[in-house]
Amino acid sequence: MAASEIQTKLDRLEQFLARHQLDGVLVNHRANFAWITCGKNNFIPSNSQNGVASILATPRERICFTNSIESPRFAREELAETEIEVVDFPWHEPEKGRKLLVDLIADRRIAADVADNGNFDHFGAGLRRLPDDFVQLRWSLTAEEIERYRQGGKLASAAIESACRKIATGMSEHQIAGVLDQEVRDRGLVPVVTLVAADQRLAEFRHPIPTDLRMQRCCMLVTCASLGGLIANITRVVSFVPLSAEIKKRQQAVCNVDAAVNLSTKPGKTLGQMFDIIAQAYTDNGFAGEWAHHHQGGSTGYAGREAFAAPGLGIAVLENQAFAWNPSIAGVKSEDTILCTSKGIEFLTEPSREWPKLQVRIEGRTVERGDILVRGG
Repeated sequence: MAASEIQTKLDRLEQFLARHQLDGVLVNHRANFAWITCGKNNFIPSNSQNGVASILATPRERICFTNSIESPRFAREELAETEIEVVDFPWHEPEKGRKLLVDLIADRRIAADVADNGNFDHFGAGLRRLPDDFVQLRWSLTAEEIERYRQGGKLASAAIESACRKIATGMSEHQIAGVLDQEVRDRGLVPVVTLVAADQRLAEFRHPIPTDLRMQRCCMLVTCASLGGLIANITRVVSFVPLSAEIKKRQQAVCNVDAAVNLSTKPGKTLGQMFDIIAQAYTDNGFAGEWAHHHQGGSTGYAGREAFAAPGLGIAVLENQAFAWNPSIAGVKSEDTILCTSKGIEFLTEPSREWPKLQVRIEGRTVERGDILVRGG
């Protein structure tokens, strides 16, 4: 863990605190915890944004506050190399937890991102609500975060491609999801979102949670996989039958839209402007209004989407911010995660040399986007 990353984040925190007349923050949400600890994890249940440990952070200190069940692991494993002190209270005595937190706060103006973590009422300890713009501190990535993201993106890409080559006709969507999650886990990543759509469901639903349907012809796999808290978002499609002329047309069109929005992602543009670019690209490719069936993606990072592109949205694109655009047309979709820099975009996830690709040429630049993988049955 680089000292420069920690210092950058504490500097941002100091500016945030001054702006809101605060002395510190207590962060418990998974994304905020991962950000302030430079990629550490505080969750047990995968279905909750709240963790089992919090970080009390000021420009000069970071203290981990948790219960006696969790503190040994946090001290000896999760936070062992961070120099973050771990303090705890007996898990079965929440009142002692409240008193400990009151003592830690020591009459300072501390804002928290969670009202109740299941053990005690945070606000009963004298905390304030965390201002909404705290999440923006994590949007522009540090050099160290970018390197972690590159690693996670490569691993996530390898995982989903491997899964696409291992699945077989006759498998249920649940089984396919299991193959994908295993490939993700085998590489040390955490699957945050897993979507699978086989056969007719691929054309019918844009957010297909896996079902018992057994795949016979084709399948879309989606993973949002986290490494060090940073989430790589990828979609790939595999077919076990030859592609029809209509599907080829749609796949080229969705890749054209994908390339248009990715190449247009530049610091200073707003998410409203990005939405307009996407909508126009659908029209230019013969599928006007198709965007209405699904969100088109937006900024990503410590959350699957930090902000979604939408008409008129004034949120600005930042330098060194990650984005995952996911245009779709019934039956096809294209999605990868990129880094937006002052010199252009960098694909953090992208198809490997072995994966089929389609070329798109826009304003003198050619970009390759992932095609549908065709396999024998």
